[in-house]
Formats: sequence, C-alpha cells, structure tokens
Amino acid sequence: MTSARTAPPRAGDDAGTATPDEGYQRGLSARQIQMMAIGGAIGTGLFYGSSTGIAAVGPSLVACYAAAGIVIFFVMRALGELLTYRPTSGSFADYAREFCGPFAGFVTGWSYWAAWVAACMAEVTAAGHYIAYWWPAVPVWATAAVALVVLFVANLVSVKLFGELEFWFATIKVVAITALIVIGVGVLTFGFSSLGQGASVQHLWADGGFAPHGAWQTMAAMQGVVFAYLGIELIGLTAGEAENPKQTLRKAINTLPVRIAVFYIGALIVLLSVLSWTEYTPGVSPFVQVLAQVGIPGAAGIMNFVVLTAALSSCNSGIYSASRMVRGLAVNGEAPSAMKNLSKRHLPLPALALSALVMGIGVIVNVVSPDKAFVYVTSVSACAGLWTWGMILIAHLRYRSKARAGLLPTADFRMPGAPVTNCIALAALVFVVVLMATSSDTRLGLYVWAVWFTILTIGYQVTKRRTARSAPARP
Repeated sequence: MTSARTAPPRAGDDAGTATPDEGYQRGLSARQIQMMAIGGAIGTGLFYGSSTGIAAVGPSLVACYAAAGIVIFFVMRALGELLTYRPTSGSFADYAREFCGPFAGFVTGWSYWAAWVAACMAEVTAAGHYIAYWWPAVPVWATAAVALVVLFVANLVSVKLFGELEFWFATIKVVAITALIVIGVGVLTFGFSSLGQGASVQHLWADGGFAPHGAWQTMAAMQGVVFAYLGIELIGLTAGEAENPKQTLRKAINTLPVRIAVFYIGALIVLLSVLSWTEYTPGVSPFVQVLAQVGIPGAAGIMNFVVLTAALSSCNSGIYSASRMVRGLAVNGEAPSAMKNLSKRHLPLPALALSALVMGIGVIVNVVSPDKAFVYVTSVSACAGLWTWGMILIAHLRYRSKARAGLLPTADFRMPGAPVTNCIALAALVFVVVLMATSSDTRLGLYVWAVWFTILTIGYQVTKRRTARSAPARP
C-alpha cells in the first residue's frame, strides 16, 4: 500500500491533472459521470420509499418532490461553482474546512460518511425486500448481508469497474423509468390494459383532492423526499478521479432540472394517474404495483429486477462515496492514519473495509426491527444529508464574499440568484428539520444526530490535541 499527506490545494489548479498527493487515478470517463449524474440518485427513495409517501399524502407528493428539487438545484449549483473554483476529491468537506473552519470540515466529512453508511443500510434493506418478491421464505437480513458483501468486493477491483457498473446500473434505471412513463401515457391515452378507463389524470385531484390529508401532512412527507434525493451530490466526490472534472461536472449539474422533471416528477405523475393513490400499498414498490395491474406479462417481475438494481446501484455508490470521504479525512489528520493508505490499484482499501463493516449494522437492524428498519435508517441518513447540503450553501456564501473582495478568483460557473437563493435554500432545509421533529419515527433520526454531533465534537477536540502534541516544536 501507499500513503500520502494532502497539502492544501491551490486555487486555479489545472482541472485536467490529478493532485499528485491525492494518489487517485483519473479512471472515470465523461460518459460514466454523465450517466452517474442522470441515474446515480435514482434509487430506493423513489422506487421503494415513495409508496409510503403516496399512501400518506396522496398526489401532493408531486409538489414535495418539485419543491425539494428546486432546493437541490440551488445546492448543486453552489457546489458546481465551488468545484469550478477548485476541484478536489474531498469536495464539500474540503470547502467547509476552507471557508467555515476545521471543525466544520471535520463534522461535514464524518457526517457525510455517516449519511452514506445509513443510506446503504436502507438500500440493502430494500434489496432484501425486492428479493423476497421471488423468494419470500429467505430472510431479508440474509439477502441484505449477501448484497453488501458482493458490492464490497466489486469496489475492491478498480475505479474503472465501479464507473462501468454505475454506468450500466444507471442505464437500466433510466430505461425502466422511461418505459414506465411511455406505458403509462399509452394507458392514459388509449385505455389499453386491464385498467381500461379507470386510468385517468383525474386521479390527481378527484380522490379526496390533491392534498387529501391537508397541507401540513403533505409537508411532513419531506423527510422521505430528502432521502430520495440523497446522493445527487455524489458527482462532487468524483473530482479527484474524473477526466477533465471542470467541464464534465459542469455539464452534469446543468442537466439536473431536466432529470428531476422527468425521472422524479414525471414518473410520479404517471404513477398517480394510472392508479389512484388510495390503491398503493406502503412497503410495496409503486412501480411494481402499477405494472402488475396494467397486466403486461412478466412486467412486474422485470420491474422488480430494475428496482433491485437501483438499490444495489445506490449502495454501490454509497460504498464508493463513504470510502473516499473517510480517506479524505485521514489525509487531513481527522481519521486514523491507516485510512489514508491506498492499494496498488490506487483504491482506499482500509477506508472501504471500514465503511462496509459499519454498513453491516444495517443487517443487524433488519434482524432486530425488520418492519421499522427502513424508516429508522432513512431518517438518520436524511439528517446527515441536510447538514451536508447546508454546509455547501454556507461555504459557497463565504467563497462568494471572498471572491467579491478580490481575495479569491471568481469562478465562471456561478450560482444564480446568490446570496438570496442560498438563504432560501437554507431556510427550506431548516424547515425540513422542524418537520422531522413532529413525527415519532423521523424524530429518532434527530436524536441519533444529536448524539452523533456530540461524539464528533469530542472526537474533534481529541484529534486537535493529538495533532498539537505530534507537531514539531518551534525553535
């Protein structure tokens, strides 16, 4: 194994050259990153978790996804401007450290690692439920464990293999959602299938109204929506392993509104038009349920395979993201030094092992509380994700302030409407936290986050003192 210490990157570093002391290889092509950007965040939250949201708030879930999508767009444009200013594999943790102080960077890095660890617990949980569609006798925890081991091994091979797997995973998801939309529009337009004339866009408002349980209940569904979007910032972590990151990442971020409009909002509108929201069952993928009702032979089984692929894809991305983040912490002296080591294939093997091992807790959660496992881990992941997005927005505000003062170069890929849009997005994130506090299930995530933040505060002080002791004495 090799290891290296990361020096502070310089503004204006050539985007096409890897920072030598990062140690990574630029093995992710523009083709792979573009498809990761399109399908990387389409996972369990949409394919599986949306059934709970539909049952809880009806068609108004579409409004939740649209509102959250606007906020996410602002977050990603802020991140895009920071990445244009200085591409780095440490991404938002490095920006938090640079513009908000070392403690902010420490908390952001470890919190994002925790977000993906918790998200992967949810993904393997969902994968177990999908496999139960074919083999209901097999325990969910057993299939979750097998899925985690297989993906861990896949991440050990090379970053090129990871990128290629994600390319095809994302392709399958995009093709599947596109096919569902086409089939749904066909059902609505021509009335074919066993649903006949029962499929209608009137389902969006006729079955108790657009928001059948009221506006407050609709807003309470935002936690699940936030989890569905978690991972959309993943492309920021590819800066250290992407070919020509400035150009590639800019293009990926600019296509975000179209991706949200088609693959999230468009898919939900079709689902809620083809079948009344009252007929969806929590815990059953709405995609599988619709195709089963449409009556296309074998379609439900095929879609179940697709959503299983989506869960595995999201977990695969999570293992990648978590390992790169913890390795970035290590090279900054904020994680055990062994975590900064790279294998001969330039992969962060110790960081991969640590992340996958902790993700295994999700298997235990499935054994202890299989019915609530998904809700528990998604609420914890959403809290950490909200913190990360908030720090991106704050770091961007600080960067803009320094750029206006002439202290830093001005990026040519600017966030629209800043600083007003930063403040609007930050207020929206705070509002989601308030909403999470109103539900007993999601409130657990806030409790866990409070404990986690306390642990990080203590850990930072310990790390700070250890670094001070090991620093050479000044003459």
